[in-house]
Parts: sequence; C-alpha cells; structure tokens
Amino acid sequence: MRFPQLLLHAERIVNRTQRALPSDVREIAEALPVIFDPSPNPELRAEGVDDDTLGLFVGPAHGEDPGLDPLPSQIILYLENIWDYAEGDVARFDDEVRLTYLHELGHYLRLDEGDLERRGLG
Repeated sequence: MRFPQLLLHAERIVNRTQRALPSDVREIAEALPVIFDPSPNPELRAEGVDDDTLGLFVGPAHGEDPGLDPLPSQIILYLENIWDYAEGDVARFDDEVRLTYLHELGHYLRLDEGDLERRGLG
C-alpha cells in the first residue's frame, strides 16, 4: 500500500479506536492531535529516534504545564514503518495502528503498560 492509502486506512482505525474508549478518556483522546507520517524525519533521527519507530508521543503529558516545551502535545504514527512491521498484512497493520495509538495515548495520560491493560486500553 502507498502512503495515501495507509493514511486513509489508519485514520479510520484511530477514529474507531477513539470511539471505543471510555467516555472520560475519549474526550481527552479526541482533543489530542494525531499526526501521520511515513517514518521519522531526519531531525528526529538526529535526536536519536530510531528509523523503525512505530509511533511517538511528543509534548507535555495531560495535565502538565507546557512550560517552555516547544512542541504541542501530539501523537505521531509512522505508517510506512507500521506497514513494514506488519509485513504487508492488512489485519496486522490495523491491529498495530490501534496498539501503537493506545501506547502513545498512554504516554500522554501518564499510564504504563500495566495501567493500559487494567483500563482495557491495551
């Protein structure tokens, strides 16, 4: 799949995932921008982000003072990396978009993997 197709597909998966969240979390999640890129840009790679990273949360966590943080809170999903990780399997791609989104949302909400599982978000 090419990036435009991955983008349309991933947007649907993220929207579906958000709709399935508990209402208190859904409102917070829907207000957090999700950016879709093919892979990490050269600036991020220069800062140490791996070429094969699937997703990234940047900015202050929910409820934190943004202070001097230059980036707004946002989730970035790297769709070509997720597609490669899924080995071109659409069902695996869907699942990995959902899992990566929830993982990064967990960072925003300051939840660890165990917290995500206990809340049914993993």
